Amino acid sequence: MVEIGRGAEAVITREGDTVTKWRRPKGYRLPALDRKIRRERTVMEARIISEARRCGVPTPVVLDVTRFELTMEYIEGVKLKDVIDLDLSRRLGELVGRLHGCGIIHGDLTTSNMILKGDRLCLIDFGLASHDQSIEAQGVDLHVFFQTVKSTQDLHESLAEAFKEGYTSTYAQAGAVLKRVEEIEARGRYL
Repeated sequence: MVEIGRGAEAVITREGDTVTKWRRPKGYRLPALDRKIRRERTVMEARIISEARRCGVPTPVVLDVTRFELTMEYIEGVKLKDVIDLDLSRRLGELVGRLHGCGIIHGDLTTSNMILKGDRLCLIDFGLASHDQSIEAQGVDLHVFFQTVKSTQDLHESLAEAFKEGYTSTYAQAGAVLKRVEEIEARGRYL
């Protein structure tokens, strides 16, 4: 087993064709509360990943869920941040439209959490995902993506427009969400 990632909440290891995400204990929480939070977040992430797949959004296949560990299929490919173009941005917009149409907020829509495997675009890391159908939550989700693209890509305006085309093609409430993104930006909400 090889460690391939470490975040604020979890350690991710890889063994062969699988990855395991283990939620680490937090010493600043009461132990019983810590166990409860870690367990609930692990189960919630597994459920949301499975729901996203049922909504037509490619994600890793969940293989096992234990108390604080989530074992999934390893997605071999390249991060979207390294290969994004107009077509991929449009396709991503379609996927996020499907996700929002199912009432799922990804919570961390960065180009590092999207993998291109062959011709297939997969969303990964649903650790901050939630169920929320509000225009505000969806707007914040998109705002994170647009800010990420703006800070990392020279053609960010064109990429954002392509994303919006894809998003609008698959989500009936896209107009209201995109309007909310403008309001969020005007409020000065930054990453």
